[in-house]
Amino acid sequence: MNIAQNIAAGLDRILTMEVVRVTERAAVAAARLRGRGDEKAADQVAVDAMRQELNRLAIKGTVVIGEGERDEAPMLYIGEEVGTGKGPAVDIALDPLEGTTICAKNLPNALAVIAIAEKGSLLFAPDVYMDKIAIGPGYPDGLIDIDAPPAENIANLAKAKGVAVTEITACILDRPRHAKLIDAVRATGAAIRLIGDGDVAGVIHTTDPEETGIDIYLGTGGAPEGVLAAAALRCTGGQMLGRLILDTPEKVARAEKMGISDPKRIYRAQDMARGDVLFAATGVTDGNLLDGVKFGRTFITTHTIALRSSSRTVREIKARHQDLEKF
Repeated sequence: MNIAQNIAAGLDRILTMEVVRVTERAAVAAARLRGRGDEKAADQVAVDAMRQELNRLAIKGTVVIGEGERDEAPMLYIGEEVGTGKGPAVDIALDPLEGTTICAKNLPNALAVIAIAEKGSLLFAPDVYMDKIAIGPGYPDGLIDIDAPPAENIANLAKAKGVAVTEITACILDRPRHAKLIDAVRATGAAIRLIGDGDVAGVIHTTDPEETGIDIYLGTGGAPEGVLAAAALRCTGGQMLGRLILDTPEKVARAEKMGISDPKRIYRAQDMARGDVLFAATGVTDGNLLDGVKFGRTFITTHTIALRSSSRTVREIKARHQDLEKF
């Protein structure tokens, strides 16, 4: 199969393991600074490690979701080209350390995250807030509605799951802006798990409620994180709706420059991450879905999930790295 045929058929499945190496390197680098209270340092070492590993991949990669605009981020900025330049053209969304504060405080659910898709397949989202609602796989399409009251969405989910509303748990970022949302959810009788940071992890947790205890994600968070979460849900069959919060003329103008013509559009997961998508996340700190990096005297262990949309394959990879020099 030549390169053109391979691209037409989707991403090379060999990349599935290659992206795992990328998140493993970033996670190990960040984990060395867990609990040290220095968010910037932890983020920077994760960025450096992820960039170095990306540049070893046989791809023509363009970062569409990264560490910020070129003037704001010295590495892995939006628009940066990575890879050897000798492979398929791909879009890349990444967060070398999702949950910088979490890592600095050594709290649960810090991750190193990346998604790779065919060129032109990932939403080029500005760094603004996004309204989000997400549930895991196995439910009828259209079950959730971003404009419906929380009580309606939770009631519909409970009915589809065949349980009482009191057995539903919602994940919400613990922010003052969510006070009314939290009150509305609690009024239904459903439980809430508040998280301090890391809403990519929050959305991903809906993909495996039996393991994580999370049935639905609600609230506003970063739009770049929304694209990453959508990539994960594309691979598992979950549902997600998102709408950019473009509440100033400056934000609307920025979005227009990035190709967004309808500021009120509601995006589905398949709109934010189209085509064949690869996704990987490695735990930095212990969490509900992934264990954090463990440092032994003669080896390092990592825990990663690797997903692919075209095959709906979910790989859970627990690796023992005995060649410490590669880190």
